[in-house]
Amino acid sequence: MLEIDHFSYGWLTPAIAYIMSVTGSLLGLRCAARAEVGSRGWLVAAAVAIGGTGIWVMHFIAMLGFSIHGASIRYNVPITLVSAVLAMAVVWLGLFVANNTMWRPLALPAGGAITGLGVAAMHYAGMYAMKSDAIIGYDGRVVALSLVIAVAAATAALWFALHVRGVFVTVCAALVMGVAVCGMHYTGMFAMHAQTPGHAHSPTGAGTAQLLTPLMVSVSMVTMLLLLHIGITDVEDRPATPAHEPRSVPYWPTRH
Repeated sequence: MLEIDHFSYGWLTPAIAYIMSVTGSLLGLRCAARAEVGSRGWLVAAAVAIGGTGIWVMHFIAMLGFSIHGASIRYNVPITLVSAVLAMAVVWLGLFVANNTMWRPLALPAGGAITGLGVAAMHYAGMYAMKSDAIIGYDGRVVALSLVIAVAAATAALWFALHVRGVFVTVCAALVMGVAVCGMHYTGMFAMHAQTPGHAHSPTGAGTAQLLTPLMVSVSMVTMLLLLHIGITDVEDRPATPAHEPRSVPYWPTRH
């Protein structure tokens, strides 16, 4: 059995991964708030922020500190990019379902289940994109636990996205979401074990730094643009009018 190290750089990579998860969650919550009072395009922006920055980028920054002693690691770039699309798509679908009044009272649990299982699928797709000359396996019980954490975290995230208003409360919610996303990631990672193969073959694909350097630069630029466009304190913090309640119409007296 080969030794696996999840913290090759100490707490540096978990700390940066958590910061990116919180940043993506914060942007996503603010975008979701605007989606209820404005264009539905903000729902797409929320999915990109939460699924892209808060989940996908967090995953691969954490993977920067991952190593298997005595084995080399490479990444399949197409599968890695597919996992990014998967993360953003399931977050959008979860937000759409949870925000759909026709599905109530099952809207939130259904949206949480879809998003949580999708996030877990993204995580293990990202792990499938990782190629190594070691034989990698997983503990099924810990994998199941990571699925439970993913669904619970996603349901809580959707609830926050639909109900939380105000800058201070949103920041607190983003901090909690960051803990949940990172917790799911590292639980899934601790399910892994590796052993030396009988016939070692050097893996092909992109190296960790080769893959993550352009990733971090591009995502940082997108994040900064979203921050500049939204403005953390410049969001309408009024609740949207529920679909089942009529909007108020001004009364104009008629002449007789």
